[in-house]
Amino acid sequence: MMPAKQLRCIFTAIIFVLPILLSGADDDIHRSDFPDTFVFGSGSSAYQVRNFYFYTVEGAAFEDGRTPSIWDTFAHAGEYGGATADVSCDAYHKYKEDVKLMADTGLEGYRFSISWSRLIPNGRGPVNPKGLQYYNNLIDEIVSHGIQPHVTLCHSDLPQVLEDEYGGWMSRKIIDDFTAYAGVCFKEFGDRVLHWTTLNEANVFALGGYDNGMTPPNHCSPPFGMRSCPIGNSSTEPYIAGHNLLLAHSAVVRLYRKKYKSIQHGSVGLNLFAFWSLPYTNETADVIAAQRANDFYLGWFVNPLIFGDYPDIMKKNAGSRLPKFTIQESNQVKGAIDFIALNHYMTVRVKDNSNSLENDIRDFSADAAFRFILTNGGTSPGQYPVIEPGLEGVLEYFKQTYGNPPMYIHENGQMTPRNATFNDTTRIEYLQTYIGNLLHAVRNGSNVKGYFTWSFLDCFELLDAYGSAFGLYYVDLNDKELTRYPKLSAHWYSNFLKGKGYKHSGILQNEDKLLHSSQ
Repeated sequence: MMPAKQLRCIFTAIIFVLPILLSGADDDIHRSDFPDTFVFGSGSSAYQVRNFYFYTVEGAAFEDGRTPSIWDTFAHAGEYGGATADVSCDAYHKYKEDVKLMADTGLEGYRFSISWSRLIPNGRGPVNPKGLQYYNNLIDEIVSHGIQPHVTLCHSDLPQVLEDEYGGWMSRKIIDDFTAYAGVCFKEFGDRVLHWTTLNEANVFALGGYDNGMTPPNHCSPPFGMRSCPIGNSSTEPYIAGHNLLLAHSAVVRLYRKKYKSIQHGSVGLNLFAFWSLPYTNETADVIAAQRANDFYLGWFVNPLIFGDYPDIMKKNAGSRLPKFTIQESNQVKGAIDFIALNHYMTVRVKDNSNSLENDIRDFSADAAFRFILTNGGTSPGQYPVIEPGLEGVLEYFKQTYGNPPMYIHENGQMTPRNATFNDTTRIEYLQTYIGNLLHAVRNGSNVKGYFTWSFLDCFELLDAYGSAFGLYYVDLNDKELTRYPKLSAHWYSNFLKGKGYKHSGILQNEDKLLHSSQ
């Protein structure tokens, strides 16, 4: 047996997020600069973890037959000082109003998730008629306004009943149940939905749920937990959960290709959270450390889907803790992807610090990056600044490393304090910088098919409940009608979508004109 020191992770990825003031070109960028088939939209979810923030718009948590998910259990355990997402934005009742707002804004696509426990309350078995009716109504409303529905099957909101019965994603029993649930969705909605994502941020779900305990099901072990965890093993469980996530995803893809694709002509992909990891310096150790972070954070899931196995550095560092694919499993996972979707918000700088993990037995290289961003934000408190844009870099990385697969940017946006200040010029600066960065990637041949801002509405967030926000629209939670109000960024994005273009310089000095130009 190799000494523990050789099996442990050989570095700690210390992240240095370096905010910089960006000055873009003065040239206009228009919607028409992108291909006609490219889709621009925005997104929300029933329940999910998003960039370490819990976000939900659906509400109606216990209405019409819906049962608790692991997120409901987590929130009701008091993690947010009594705040929950039981009502939230109440999109369950206000979906027609919201879809009209999307159409008025000019969205070409809308990304949302289906609540597994609303559609199939027991996790398996009978379908809930009222849940089925709600999603049929929502999809019909979206399609009737000429908007593409992009549906995620699971935003981390596993039915609590399956967690209680066999441990959820820690058991291979989840594969059959998740595949059966996906089959119901394909059968019932696939005549109108052509873009399916199995799992949201699979890498962050495995880390947050099973390594540091920041998200449901709240598993971790000392000294690695960032919350108090009743159970867990941080050195093994993230790998086991990740393995089962991959097997479940590939089983769903196999089902769709066998039974539905020839009839419905849709596509099925997987969503990952993606930093763009760059070396802190040009020193060889930092260059190797940045690649190691990319392998552990992205290659963990993408390598099996493209090549049929985990990255070599993961197999070396994690050793026996990393599950092995059988030949049959490898063949099933390899190629089980029609597109890869990324949630991208920031570039990080990685510095090698190999000597700091003398007592870290997990060998989990990616987690150090996750931990630093989570605890420090990489930014001034309560806000993402416009930082070194990495969208072009991460797309180029996928082009060069993984053969340029079809890609979607499912989330990109800025966190700001949640208040009724609608003059969110920093969000406009952020979005215009990243859309410009995206255009460079498209022109350089990246096979990216669409871009979705995060998020459409302000709502409930993981770390601080209703304290921060990502939305283009503010929701007045003190108003019983939960009235939606457009921020300046909503008008700006609407202008862009409607072909009015924008300039990198000057737009922030013309707020009044912008506020009225899209009306």
